[in-house]
Amino acid sequence: DSLILHGSVASRLLRGAKSGLPVCVTVTLLDGLVLARSVFHHSMNYRSVVVLGVPEVVDDPAEKRAALDCLTEHLIPGRVTEAREPNDRELAKTLVLRLSLEEASAKVRTGPPGDEPEDYRLPVWAGVIPIRTQFGPPEADPELAEGIPTAPSALAYRRP
Repeated sequence: DSLILHGSVASRLLRGAKSGLPVCVTVTLLDGLVLARSVFHHSMNYRSVVVLGVPEVVDDPAEKRAALDCLTEHLIPGRVTEAREPNDRELAKTLVLRLSLEEASAKVRTGPPGDEPEDYRLPVWAGVIPIRTQFGPPEADPELAEGIPTAPSALAYRRP
């Protein structure tokens, strides 16, 4: 089990990560603004993960293609079979790193505010303002040749 990182070989961040030194990858998703009766207790609902380790470079071309296909299929199932594969020039411009999930932690905050007991009687609104990211319907590229239908993977795209 590992995290696959990829980007331009010109990326300073990725070049530094391939140097053999330990890295820390952090991802946080905000789910809501938590408004309490006291400003002190305002917060955010979130999901966060931290992964620590020494990434390894994925150099083998077949392994590199497989890692990039895995990323694409995870994001948009079916897309790998619809689109052109990266050519050798594009692969040479792409750095792929594998970071083991041996050292990782997650933290989650959900729910309403945690006010002081005496504050629950205050005439102040408290609650959560949800943050939602949602996908809309596919929008064709203005340069798309006439008569090309929307890809099945784009039409079927759904995320919870």
